[in-house]
Amino acid sequence: MSSTPEQHTVALVGNPNSGKTTLFNALTGENQKTGNYAGVTVSLKTGTFRNTHGRKINLIDLPGCYSLDPNSPDEKVTRDFLSGDIADQPAPEITVCVLDASALERHLNLALEVIELGHPVVIALNMVDVAESRGIHLDPTILSEELGVPVVPIQANKGKGIVELKQALRLPAPAIPETRWQTTGSELERQHARTAFIQTICNEAARRESNDTLTLSDKLDEYLLHPFTGWAALISIMLIVFWSIFSFSSIPMDAIDGAFASLGDTVANSMPEGDLNDLIVNGVIAGVGGTVIFLPQIVLLFFFIGLLESSGYMARAAFLMDRIMNKAGLSGKAFLPLLSAHACAIPGVMATRTIDSARERLITILIAPWMSCSARLPVYFLLIALLLPTQGSAAQALLLFCIYLAGIVTALVAARILRTRLPDDEVESHFMLELPPYRAPQLGYLFRHVLDRAWAFLKKAGSVILVLSIILWALQTFPKPDEGSPAAEEPALALEESYMGQLGHTIEPAFKPLGYDWRTATSVLTSFAAREVFVSSLKISYSISEDLEEEEQDTLLREQLSAATWPDGSKIYTPLTLVSLLIFFIYALQCLPTTAVVHRETKSLKWAAGQLVGMSLFAYLAALLVFQVGSLLGFS
Repeated sequence: MSSTPEQHTVALVGNPNSGKTTLFNALTGENQKTGNYAGVTVSLKTGTFRNTHGRKINLIDLPGCYSLDPNSPDEKVTRDFLSGDIADQPAPEITVCVLDASALERHLNLALEVIELGHPVVIALNMVDVAESRGIHLDPTILSEELGVPVVPIQANKGKGIVELKQALRLPAPAIPETRWQTTGSELERQHARTAFIQTICNEAARRESNDTLTLSDKLDEYLLHPFTGWAALISIMLIVFWSIFSFSSIPMDAIDGAFASLGDTVANSMPEGDLNDLIVNGVIAGVGGTVIFLPQIVLLFFFIGLLESSGYMARAAFLMDRIMNKAGLSGKAFLPLLSAHACAIPGVMATRTIDSARERLITILIAPWMSCSARLPVYFLLIALLLPTQGSAAQALLLFCIYLAGIVTALVAARILRTRLPDDEVESHFMLELPPYRAPQLGYLFRHVLDRAWAFLKKAGSVILVLSIILWALQTFPKPDEGSPAAEEPALALEESYMGQLGHTIEPAFKPLGYDWRTATSVLTSFAAREVFVSSLKISYSISEDLEEEEQDTLLREQLSAATWPDGSKIYTPLTLVSLLIFFIYALQCLPTTAVVHRETKSLKWAAGQLVGMSLFAYLAALLVFQVGSLLGFS
């Protein structure tokens, strides 16, 4: 998006937690969108507003960064954008650098690097109220004189100083400042010069009354970062988050399920019977509905993530997790992506963009699918109910906890192994984390945050699911049974004679050592479109009528599976077979949309395909080992 005489480009840059996004929202209001520029993999927010001179401004919200020496994709995009190295995008006419006035010493380093680029800069000195409450006396005039650029004190969350900031964005742009600190020599010499200059300027323009004043954030951190109470708080918060996701999402999920069912009935009744009708109803609508039904859980997860981030607590969680993650060769920054992957691996993979280290980012992407996502829950609930039918909900909940724990532990062990096998980063990996002050979350920001992530999930996952659903529909539908044949009247026989059924019989010898018959093997294959498809495929295989209520279908399916036998009369779904299936679903990457997103994020078909094949092979061998060893030991 290049500038025109009537429309000008201004970039917004700042450290994470500087209030940059709050300022962006205050300036642009609803006139904003998210998109990718040519050559940019990171989504950038853009918005428009008019300065006090009536000129239209295109505001680009660049990813938060600590330095222009890039260690992550986000930081590289920021550096390249400010330097004018993005295709078809000149350097911005003005760069607004947002600084947290209460942490000026830490935030000024980025400001100096931005000024050193030699482009016009305006400093937005944010959170001046927080600084004053901490006994910091600010003098924006001295700061402006020393930096050589306009400095505007603001409170973005309350809209104070916004008019003054718009006045400072004069076009043509202000004169390019002359730096008053060393900008030549080695990077180490320049950094020492910046540090000395920052100390001098802060002594003059940000004087502190006392260093002994404890803020509310400091007092809260005495408990929330304590080795005991901190962990108790983190575990409690995570339990509340996941309980809320699974409890509150059930109502909208049922509503979405009912809406797609009604849509399918309406379309089926309004079109003549035939393949086109079946394709649209059972292929397109059912396939898309199977993905959209998990949207409430995705929305709730990102709402809570946004809540924890904007309140300042997420940085504390990453800090607490850093020691544990280090044992697996990761840093605390991997915590959030892995947490997100428990709802869906797709947003989890996308959330790795903020990780500095390229190696750590790749490792986190590769292990993220071993965090049991919400799509696995229908499978887990079915298998656990069959495995522990009379042991009660406490025993079933304990088994579910062990399933989640198995995936997490294996993922961390795998991360440790990968850390020693993958090449080192070009730059030294580091974990730098700023603990922002606790703040009241902004509902407007939360709404936009959730909306952006929900749309990204639907757009990236839904399109792939649609294609796969059509392919699976074709495999399950053709060849069509002859009219008057038993298969024409019996869906289970029709499936057995279809290409999918034929494939199931073909691969049954490969899956029989795991305890699976052809129907189970076929359902495993279909689950590569989406894990929850495993249950619906079994319902088709065992002729469970779709006219029944969902609860009746599930009850009847459990009865059918419990009674299913091999040709010799022995039971198929023995406890050992059920454990083998659980192991397989814990470890197999049975979600091709995830593979598509991994390919997009890593820009490597090798890693995406290797992850799919490697995890599936690991799942097969683990399930094989469990079933065969269990059989040798006499378990059934």
